[in-house]
Amino acid sequence: RFFVNFPSAKQYFSQFKHMEDPLEMERSLQLRKHARRVMGAINTVVENLNDSEKVSSVLALVGKAHALKHKVEPIYFKKLTGVLLEVIAEEYPNDFTPEAHGAWTKMKTLIYTHVTAAYKEVGWAQ
Repeated sequence: RFFVNFPSAKQYFSQFKHMEDPLEMERSLQLRKHARRVMGAINTVVENLNDSEKVSSVLALVGKAHALKHKVEPIYFKKLTGVLLEVIAEEYPNDFTPEAHGAWTKMKTLIYTHVTAAYKEVGWAQ
């Protein structure tokens, strides 16, 4: 859904930037591999919410890699986490209570704040 809602994000992925069909993107092994890495990083953050140093470290690595190596505009992190919230709410409507929504909104802000701090730290400029 992220690439359907924000097709400009595909420019950062040489393996599937020319794919137009959402079903083709879903079947892409490269896209699935990247999605697993993204969800793995989010899982690590969730599992370590009580360890602010670990959270900062994980998100700094993500931010620095995306700033320096991949040259991804930081706004895409806000867009991606927004799409994640939409999908979670749709897939788990009975469990996505106002409290859960609030917690995930805080997570979205935490991710964006730490990732953009890493961008600033490395002096990122497009």
